[in-house]
Amino acid sequence: MDVVALGELLIDFTYVSADADGYPTMAAHPGGAPANFLAALAKYGAKTALLGKVGADTFGKLLLQTLQKAGIEIKGMVVTDDVFTTLAFVTLDENGDREFAFSRKPGADTCITFEELDTSLIDEAKVFHFGPLSLTDEPARSATHKAVAYAKNKGKLITFDPNLRKPLWKDMDACREQTLWGLSQADVVKISDEEVEYFFGLSPEEGAKYILENFGVKLVFVTCGAKGCFFQNAVAKGRETALPDIQVVDTTGAGDIFGGSAVWKLLQLNTAPEALTEPQLREIVSFACKAASLSTTKAGGVSSVPALTEILR
Repeated sequence: MDVVALGELLIDFTYVSADADGYPTMAAHPGGAPANFLAALAKYGAKTALLGKVGADTFGKLLLQTLQKAGIEIKGMVVTDDVFTTLAFVTLDENGDREFAFSRKPGADTCITFEELDTSLIDEAKVFHFGPLSLTDEPARSATHKAVAYAKNKGKLITFDPNLRKPLWKDMDACREQTLWGLSQADVVKISDEEVEYFFGLSPEEGAKYILENFGVKLVFVTCGAKGCFFQNAVAKGRETALPDIQVVDTTGAGDIFGGSAVWKLLQLNTAPEALTEPQLREIVSFACKAASLSTTKAGGVSSVPALTEILR
C-alpha cells in the first residue's frame, strides 16, 4: 500500500442549467477531497485505500463502486443504515469557481469512530493523508485525531490539505483551531493562496515560510489557481505556472488532484520532503499543475483526473 486517506466520500451535485423560476438542474458526480486525492494517485499506478463511512443508500453504493472502478481499495469503508451518505450541492459562477451547500446534519462521513477504522491499512501504507472535513464534528474528529497519532507512531509520512469549507463549520474558531492542529501534525501540506490569506493574512510566499517555521512542516505547496503554485522546503523554493489557455468547465477537485499528483511524484522520487532539491520540486509541481489544470476541463472530481499520457503530452 502506498497511500491511505481518511475522510469524506460524498456526492457533488453540480449545476447544469436553471428553469424559468431559477431552480437548477444538477448532475451528480462522485467526490470528497480525500477520494479525489486518491483517485489521482490510483490513476498513475499507486496502491491506495480510503477509510470512511457512507450510508446504505443508492448513493453510498454508487460511490463504493466508483472507488473500486478507480482502483481504490474499499475494505476500509464502513456502510451504515443509520444516516445518509453526505451530499454537496455545487453551483458555479461565470469563471467556473464553486459555491457549496451541504446535506450533512449529520452525514455518514461525520459518524465514523476510531474503532471502526481498519488500522491494518495504515500499517501497510507509506503515506497517511487527511483533511479538515473529518474534523468538523464528533465522532469523526476524535477518530481523526487518534488515526493521525496512530500513523505518526508507525512512522508514516503525514500529508494534510486544509481545504476550507466554511459552510461545514458551526464555529469558525473551531475551524481555525482544528486546521492549525492539522498543520502541526503534517510533514507535507498542500494549501491554497485563499486559505493562507484566511488563516494567516499572508501572501503565498510569506505563508509557505510561516508554515515551515511554525508548524514543523517539511514541505509546503501553496496553490494559486490559474497562477500555478509556490513551493518551499528547507533547501529550495520557487513557483511553477499552471497550463495557459485552459477552457475551464469545473474547478471541483482540482486542488485535491494537484495534491494526489504531487504525492505520487514525491513517492517516485523516493526522497525525504525536506531534502528535495529545486529541480526535483519543480518536477513534482510542474506535473501536479498540469494534472490539476487538465482536470478543470471536465466536470467532477474523481471522474476528472486526466490520464498520465495526457499530462506527459
